[in-house]
Amino acid sequence: MCAIKSETPPPSESTAPSPPPLPWSYAVEEEPPEADIDKDVLCPICMQIIKDAFMAACGHSFCYTCITIHLRNKSDCPCCFRYLTNNHIFPNFLLNKLLKKISARQSARNASPVEHFRQTILQGCEVSAKELDSLLSLLVDKKRTMEQNEAETNMQILLDFLNCLRKKKLEELNQVKTDLQYIKEDTASVKKRIMELYMAKERRSMNIRMLIDDSLAAKTLPLSIDQHNNGTISGGCKSQGWLGSASPQRTVGLKDQTSSWGFRSKDANDGLDSSYDTNSGLAVARKRRIHAQFNDLQECYLQKRQRRTKQFNKQEDKGPNVMEIDGYNPGLVDFQSVLSSFTRYSRLRVIAELRHGDIFHSANIVSSIEFDRDDEMFAIAGVSRRIKVFELSSIVNEPADVHCPIVEMSTRSKLSCLSWNKYTKNHIASCDYDGIITVWDITNRQSLMEYEEHEKRAWSIDFCPAEPSMLVSGSDDCKVKVWCMKQEASVLGINLNANVCSVKYNPGSSVHVAVGTADHQIRYYDLRNTSKPLYEFGGHKKAVSYVKFLSNRELASASTDSTLCLWDVKENSLLRTFRGHKNERNFVGLTAYSDYIACGSETNEVFVYHKAISKPAARYSFGSDMADADEEAGSYFISAVCWKSDSQTMLAANSRGTIKVLVLAA
Repeated sequence: MCAIKSETPPPSESTAPSPPPLPWSYAVEEEPPEADIDKDVLCPICMQIIKDAFMAACGHSFCYTCITIHLRNKSDCPCCFRYLTNNHIFPNFLLNKLLKKISARQSARNASPVEHFRQTILQGCEVSAKELDSLLSLLVDKKRTMEQNEAETNMQILLDFLNCLRKKKLEELNQVKTDLQYIKEDTASVKKRIMELYMAKERRSMNIRMLIDDSLAAKTLPLSIDQHNNGTISGGCKSQGWLGSASPQRTVGLKDQTSSWGFRSKDANDGLDSSYDTNSGLAVARKRRIHAQFNDLQECYLQKRQRRTKQFNKQEDKGPNVMEIDGYNPGLVDFQSVLSSFTRYSRLRVIAELRHGDIFHSANIVSSIEFDRDDEMFAIAGVSRRIKVFELSSIVNEPADVHCPIVEMSTRSKLSCLSWNKYTKNHIASCDYDGIITVWDITNRQSLMEYEEHEKRAWSIDFCPAEPSMLVSGSDDCKVKVWCMKQEASVLGINLNANVCSVKYNPGSSVHVAVGTADHQIRYYDLRNTSKPLYEFGGHKKAVSYVKFLSNRELASASTDSTLCLWDVKENSLLRTFRGHKNERNFVGLTAYSDYIACGSETNEVFVYHKAISKPAARYSFGSDMADADEEAGSYFISAVCWKSDSQTMLAANSRGTIKVLVLAA
């Protein structure tokens, strides 16, 4: 039987009598604080409450497991260091009993009120039927309240989800309606434009036919008159008959042509695609490319359409847009340009090949390949410690087993990068594995300037397009250096916290430089204030190996995470990410031309991307021509690529030393 607390004070006269205590108000005797209990029953070895207590001859108690393990290694008491063996330890029955009570009290103290009540009932506490009815009523009401609250909570969560889903779908529906309106407007504009082109074509055809008929009539009439004068045709009636017969024939012919033109115009209204030769191989191939990249093209169309519409809405107060008045949206014009250029090319075709293998050097990796100012010559450099200059026309127009360079210059160290001067045709800069920056004059094959401030390997060098005497370099010493050919030392330095892999001047500025580093970042600096970059682009997951400008505001970057990225340096935003090639270890090259970006791959392939589409537009494999190689083609990789300015022609080199002239083809 449980004892009810007797210390409850009797009710005073000024207070209402308190209700009888509930069954779970029965309590155990007061216990000493937990800290005091634990302090007395901790095992000196494991510092936890003793389990299965054993006492040593010296009087100290331990967990049985702890003391037996201790005695396997030592023969003394862990507390007083007296001699002790397994024969001198005995069960501590009193302490074990006390520990069981302590454990029971702690369990009771930590138990929930429901557990207290359950234990009270199980222990045989007497409770009247009236008290049980009251308790059951309370429990039923409590259960109903909890179930109702839970149901309301669940319904509210469901309602919130449905409202959120409805809002999202309405937004999507509104966007779809807007997109459909764009498509409807653009479809009408395109049909109108096709009709105009078709009508113009028919008018030109009609004019040509009329000119031909007039020319034939002009030649036939003098001949008839001559025949009449010579007596070949007698009588004015016959002559009149000829004239009368000729004129109706011509009139009928013109009517037939006019009716035919009108009939074809009607056909054009019914089917505007009639002028599009769907049976031609080129048209079929272009359609196939559209369907292969339909999702990306769809995204590109909607992005350009929405962006142009927002721009037009912001500028509508400044004046009407001529193309909008004509019903031809600028966004559609932009997308038409993308669609036309993207579907125009689908492959890379080899037009020439150059093997620059050196019998004195087994290593032939081409680290850099660059065209000169006029795109007449190109220079290559790499681990062979030589800069070689070739004429492009001789490579393309004069096939030969061996092509000799027109200029060859030796260096002390392996070369990592080249850069031609954009104004002085015979000046070229190089950087090498020793960190030396050298400016060469290819006319006399001599170095003009040498800079040795970098402490480690220099990866990148670039002449400024806007200021021909300035150049910038980046190195493994985590420094960017700006040089002037008129001075013997650097004019500016930028210290970074990561290895510098690539540097590039903005083509429209002499003070803006993009820097790619090994910490996955691209920093865009204004050289007039280098305390911090203007922008930092952080989209890559590994080292940024190359940066190249497509225009004054578009910057492409390559990384060893097997991606390319396109950035807007004016708005500090990522425009697109390109995937398809493989690049995890090596520098595989990066180059840009107009709307296209090209890079190499560790699969020994060249990949070409259109800047508006994230998947490859064309690719070419060097491996197909390497069946006679000593090693497998997979052991080679593309090491350098370079576009010829304003041309579909590209140079590509691989780690075997093979250089190919490629051209974009349909």
